[in-house]
Amino acid sequence: MTRVAAIDCGTNSIRLLVADVDPATGDFTELDRRMRIVRLGQGVDRTGRLAPEALERTFEACHEYAAAIKELGAERIRFVATSASRDAENSDTFVRGVLDILGVEPVVITGDQEAQLSFDGATKELVGSDHLEKPYLVVDIGGGSTEFVVGDDRVRAARSVDIGCVRMTERHLVLDGAVVDPPTPDRIAAIRADIDAALDLAEETVPISSAATLVGLAGTVTTVAAIALGLEEYDSEAIHHSRVSVGRVREITERLLASTHEERAAIPAMHPGRIDVIASGALVLLALMERAGAREVVVSEHDILDGIAWSAA
Repeated sequence: MTRVAAIDCGTNSIRLLVADVDPATGDFTELDRRMRIVRLGQGVDRTGRLAPEALERTFEACHEYAAAIKELGAERIRFVATSASRDAENSDTFVRGVLDILGVEPVVITGDQEAQLSFDGATKELVGSDHLEKPYLVVDIGGGSTEFVVGDDRVRAARSVDIGCVRMTERHLVLDGAVVDPPTPDRIAAIRADIDAALDLAEETVPISSAATLVGLAGTVTTVAAIALGLEEYDSEAIHHSRVSVGRVREITERLLASTHEERAAIPAMHPGRIDVIASGALVLLALMERAGAREVVVSEHDILDGIAWSAA
């Protein structure tokens, strides 16, 4: 067994997983998993740069993670950075800061690499499963981008497109620095148009409608699942491998789009960092399910973070 630390730094959140991993046997023992909403991608779609306050929040989380990694004695660390740091002109400031704090340089991966890691993290435990049909369509709805991967025991096609819950919210739902609550029909229609155009791009590479099982990853999907399950608090075990029908996703999306900040904040399982972006993310999920003809989404708590840990080992 090799003790590894995996860090996934995306547009909205930064997450840590420390685990004992044996690639030869497939054994995987989780020791620590945590997440902080740092909104690294704040304003990137508009300015093309990482904001100083966003970098400060991210570096603060890195200090916390460095202490946890040292305490658990991880032998290897892999830090993967995704959409926001790919897009930013001043990404070198981000790289230097991470290197100073954690002693490793963040790997700024491509969308295709992100898709591969997400697929590995979500499907390693599904390979050989007799209750889910192949091929799988793994969809990772992030803050800045969404990854689409079709595969069975390995990846057959993958594509990353620039639709994410933060990017769609900042592009269409922010007026004079504040999120419009609830959004007007024309703003919702503008988000949907962007999503549909991105799905057209994804379908040039990934046969979305050919998959037998849709597997959904990341905070938007797990939050929608928590709402569908009626959870009084976020429960990873209850959410992992739960199934949510397209009809239920539609109901929840319509509810979120019609709600105010206060109404979304009152949802028991809602993380404070997702209150303003969850409606846009849910609309991405719904549009995808309708395009794919998916009757349900299988929700996975195992995602790119787990894929990073496997790759580190």
